[in-house]
Amino acid sequence: MSNGSSSKSMASSEEDPSTPLWKFVTKLEKISDNGGNWLFQCTFCNSKFKGSYSRVKAHLLKIPNQGIKICDKAPTQERSKLKKLHRESEERAIVKSTIKEGYQSEQRKRKASIGSTALESKMFNKEQGAALDSIIARCFYSQGISFNMARNPYYLESYMYAASHDLPGYTPPSYNELRTTLLDREKANIENLFEPVRFKWGEKGVTIVCNGWSDLERQPRINFFAVSDSVPMFLRAVNCEGLVMDMDQVASIIRSVILEVGMKNVVQVVTDSSPVCESAGRIIEEEFSNVYWSPCVVHTLDLALKDICANRSIELNEVSNKQCQWIGETINDVLLIRDFILSQPMCDNLFKKVPNLKMLTIAETRFASHVVMLRRFRDIKMSLLRMVMDDDAWSCHVEGDISKAKYVKEKITSDEWWGFVDFIISFTEPIYEMMRMCDTVEPTLHLVCDYWETMIEKVRATMYRLEKLHDFDVPTLYNVVHSMLVSQWAKSYAPLHCLVHSLNPRYYSKEWLEGGQGRVAPHMDAAISKERDNCLKRYFPDPEARYSVVSQFGDFAGCAGDFASFDSQSARGRMDARKWWVVYGVGAPQLQSLALKLLGHPTSSSCCEKNWSTYSFIQSLDKNPMDPKRALDLVFVHNNLRLLSRRSAQYNQGETKMWDIAGDAFDLSEKGIMEMANLSLDEPEMERAFFLDELGGADRVLMLV
Repeated sequence: MSNGSSSKSMASSEEDPSTPLWKFVTKLEKISDNGGNWLFQCTFCNSKFKGSYSRVKAHLLKIPNQGIKICDKAPTQERSKLKKLHRESEERAIVKSTIKEGYQSEQRKRKASIGSTALESKMFNKEQGAALDSIIARCFYSQGISFNMARNPYYLESYMYAASHDLPGYTPPSYNELRTTLLDREKANIENLFEPVRFKWGEKGVTIVCNGWSDLERQPRINFFAVSDSVPMFLRAVNCEGLVMDMDQVASIIRSVILEVGMKNVVQVVTDSSPVCESAGRIIEEEFSNVYWSPCVVHTLDLALKDICANRSIELNEVSNKQCQWIGETINDVLLIRDFILSQPMCDNLFKKVPNLKMLTIAETRFASHVVMLRRFRDIKMSLLRMVMDDDAWSCHVEGDISKAKYVKEKITSDEWWGFVDFIISFTEPIYEMMRMCDTVEPTLHLVCDYWETMIEKVRATMYRLEKLHDFDVPTLYNVVHSMLVSQWAKSYAPLHCLVHSLNPRYYSKEWLEGGQGRVAPHMDAAISKERDNCLKRYFPDPEARYSVVSQFGDFAGCAGDFASFDSQSARGRMDARKWWVVYGVGAPQLQSLALKLLGHPTSSSCCEKNWSTYSFIQSLDKNPMDPKRALDLVFVHNNLRLLSRRSAQYNQGETKMWDIAGDAFDLSEKGIMEMANLSLDEPEMERAFFLDELGGADRVLMLV
């Protein structure tokens, strides 16, 4: 024991910043005079091992496949501290290495200035660079790698690292290393990168977002993401092949994800608003008192738009139907014109003859597909007119149904028809804008009630503003559109919306209350107050605890007690809701904790909708001979590397700008580039940047299928 004590004392006295984890084990005996191997004992699990610092690191940080048993006894808080110390030591090592390289580079420059021909002979030259380019290109061509790989930041980083380091004899990773040890290492690295986010899940809460889809072979899948503080993290992709996806099965899958994340951390589960998901959500709400089911707001509004465009109101009578049927007819005309032009054998010549003519076929699965198509037609109106007004070109290139060609020309040259197009675009613009604002991982849960009321008012104002320009029965039309919106919104409106709306200090401010007609503070709204009280009963089942929280809410809503100061009241309309609660909510600790946990959540499943061609990627995994666990690890690494890349500054600039929005498949026809039909509405700049940068400007034909 005395030897062990002296060793421990020696270990603590010779602390090295590059090996901070030695402090958490006891060095018992030096194995040999040379090297860094010790017999050591873990201070958490008391197990004894032999090895160097690398084994200490693997044991404490739970790094698998390193020849040592991992420690399961360290508390979560202590493990976070260990990971932080390890990360800081690696950062110091990088800085030290950078300084050393800078010094060596300066020495080389001095030698070069003296005229060292030996150094010049080792410098990069064009012939060697061209030879390397050819080798890399052969790799792409022979394996069928997507050309978009050249924009991958990790691909570029690998060559930059190799070029800036002296690595004689280096060989790239082998087939087995990539699928085993390196995959394990990268998964551990990603988990370490997300550890600071996970550590705050209990404080800031988690939204579990899931979305079902079918791959190219129509095999059902469900993606699960965890979103907290605007940071999405891919959790898993569930293969539902062979399962009966009824409400009990869906609820069972969601339940397992909640338990994985930690049921006390989860605030809500966001899915689409299908009957099966709704029923599964109700099962989850009954089982977990602190978890709410919330349908995706964007999906709900998209269904409302489809109802409006297809004239599917169940409350339509004959008069209403006559007033509204022109909407569906106009959209059908647009689709007919598009299909007719694209079906012509000589359409390529038409597009080349008419500058700036761009046509898109929007996938039906894309949100607001009909509205997007109408907006595109309005953008290319002049090009369409030039096309049909050129009688020689039109008659020469159009083949087949002459009557249909005549109908197409009649519509394109009709001012009345274009007036219909403009009217639909105008009154659906507020709906489209709300979809864009909600279709993000940024917090919108505390804003969505206000978004809804504002959107409804803008739809009404737009319709009545345009009433003089069109021969419509606007009151009847508005009533029908309003009923369709309310019908879908009723499926999306959740009690949690009311509680979070009530906790947003902005809606008690003078600026907001006076900014619109008929606005009242949340505590003055009977419907919102009722749902808020129901939520508080679920969160605080104990009457005494609930009384304390309700009392604190009374002070907050009434600007009394600790919320009576001038600063707290004046900041309500100007400061971010979460920051306001951090600064001014300390006098109501229970309500402050609840507000900080609920105010940072999205209302959309947009992070599940991003088209990164991950679907075909997962499908290919099922066909490859890979251990199921490693396949899941690969999907985890694949998705989260892309999520992490999107958070970097380089993602929006330079050669790697938005690198992950094109296809992953090798295709000389550029069909892979065109696989962008599911671009999220919150990122239209992706479409502009990618099309203009990659496809040579606006004189190309863009068809998204």
